[in-house]
Amino acid sequence: MINKLFVAGLAYAVNDAQLTELFAQYGNVTSAKVITDKYSGQSKGFGFVEMSTADEAKVAMDKLNNTELLDRTIIVKEARPQEERKDGFQNRNDRYPRKDEKSPTRW
Repeated sequence: MINKLFVAGLAYAVNDAQLTELFAQYGNVTSAKVITDKYSGQSKGFGFVEMSTADEAKVAMDKLNNTELLDRTIIVKEARPQEERKDGFQNRNDRYPRKDEKSPTRW
C-alpha cells in the first residue's frame, strides 16, 4: 500500500485546509490538495491526500470512504501513479518535425 490517497465526490466549497483537517484525525498529513480548474479556479470535485505512512493512509481510507463531508458522500481510494500523456503540446515537436533545424523559430 502506498501513502497517497485519491478523494472523489468533494463539494466545490472544500479547500486544502479542510481536507487536511479531515484526514489529520487519522494520522500525520504530509500534503492535501484539492484539484482546481486552472482558468476559473473552481474545484473539480476531487483531490489528493498524502499521509506520512502507509498504515495511516490505510486507516484513513477505511474510516473515511463513503462518509459525508458538506452533505456530499466522498470516496477515498488508493491513488494510482499519473499516466504519461500521449497527446497535447508536450509532444507537438514529435508530430511536426522541422525540415531544417537551423531555421529560425516562428514564435
